[in-house]
Amino acid sequence: MNKKRLLFASSEVYPFVKTGGLADVSHSLPKALNEMYDVSVVLPLYSQIDRSRFSLTLLNTFEIMMGGVSYTIELHGTSYEGVEYRFIYAPILCDRDYLYGPPESGYEDNGIRFGLFSHAITQLLRIDSYAIAHLNDWQCALAALFVKEDPSVKTKIVYTIHNLAYQGVFPPSVMGQIGLNERYFTMDALEFYDQVNFMKAGIAYADAVTTVSPTYAKEILTAEFGCGLEGFLHLHRRKLRGIVNGIDSDHFSPSTDKALVAPYKTLKGKKASKNDLLKQFGLKGAAKPLLVFIGRFTHQKGMDVLIETLPKIAELECNIALLGEGEEAHFESLEKIAKEYKNVSLQFGYDESIAHRMYAAADFLLMPSLFEPCGLNQMIAFAYGAVPVVNKVGGLADTVKKFESYDAESPSGFGIVFTSATPKTFFTAVKKGCDLYADKKHFESIVNHNMKCNYSWSESAKAYDSIYKKLIK
Repeated sequence: MNKKRLLFASSEVYPFVKTGGLADVSHSLPKALNEMYDVSVVLPLYSQIDRSRFSLTLLNTFEIMMGGVSYTIELHGTSYEGVEYRFIYAPILCDRDYLYGPPESGYEDNGIRFGLFSHAITQLLRIDSYAIAHLNDWQCALAALFVKEDPSVKTKIVYTIHNLAYQGVFPPSVMGQIGLNERYFTMDALEFYDQVNFMKAGIAYADAVTTVSPTYAKEILTAEFGCGLEGFLHLHRRKLRGIVNGIDSDHFSPSTDKALVAPYKTLKGKKASKNDLLKQFGLKGAAKPLLVFIGRFTHQKGMDVLIETLPKIAELECNIALLGEGEEAHFESLEKIAKEYKNVSLQFGYDESIAHRMYAAADFLLMPSLFEPCGLNQMIAFAYGAVPVVNKVGGLADTVKKFESYDAESPSGFGIVFTSATPKTFFTAVKKGCDLYADKKHFESIVNHNMKCNYSWSESAKAYDSIYKKLIK
């Protein structure tokens, strides 16, 4: 039986290029879907991608006329882990020092860059016959509109919102620059407080809209989490659905992880990793619980709460290791605390292999996020035997159950769950974790249970498959 063709479009995909969780999802989900569909993944061929390492070959060139300017597009391809990849190259899109712009900013011409990327995605749908195009985040959203404008393209469109906080908002002048008719500059289409909002194109013109957890799908319909789009999303709520992400169980497996000093299958095997990481971070006391934070130093990740609470946490009998990058002011505050407390260690800059070693070493993972569409870190922590300490929002609410209700028969993982991220609630949760750690038998039961749970993409892929099937039946 011939599998239906699926084009999965994303602005970043691991291992080619990565700035955040979107890259992990855009690698793992297509791999899982490839069991059911003939999947091709398309992304920009940024200058950061190692062409020789991944054996890229030039497949085609074509011209795109956009805003009165002709752009030459190169289409490159390769195969990786059984999935076909297509890369869009144009100098204006790809030849940059950063994917989207320097830290905490964006290139002024990102509207033109990713408008061109969406045009190129649409051109691929004209060249080849795809049953489904799955578009991700604002960088691909305009392709939903371009497809609706072209009756020759019969492809059904699924659009996924990974983080509503990043919508791709640009000045009205971008309309002419990317060849958009002024009739789309309305509240029902792309207009957003006198600006142009790319994400609205995906929401309005896709056949189905998903986001990355059921709780987040409900949250974004409210003023608290809707980022100004709650009313617009409410209009389109009938086609909105939340599907929890998974993790790539090949990539995140402590028993086969090459980044670890000693791969392991059970809680006992974590000891070598913990000793190794304590040494690397200059910390002492393997008997103490090790608390780690891995992620961006940003407001969303609860950095204000973490910074305010950290000195008080450091007074507990524990070690704390932090890894990440982001806002300079947050880093400076963390650095000051790390200098004051010998049991706090900080490393600036994201490193994938160090992150893996931290999951393997950790007893607890700290996630005081103010909002979290899904979150992958908590599921990685489960797999590696670290107990997540989480604020009950978004995907964290869907994936982490309170340890007080521990049930050995549950398919879910258990952690320390608190409601409303404040210094007081966060500290209370961390203190609970340290008390749980002291109760060795109970702690080990929870960790061993968490490590056995299934966090793979298989169930999520089935949920996406059901959406695709309804569209192409």
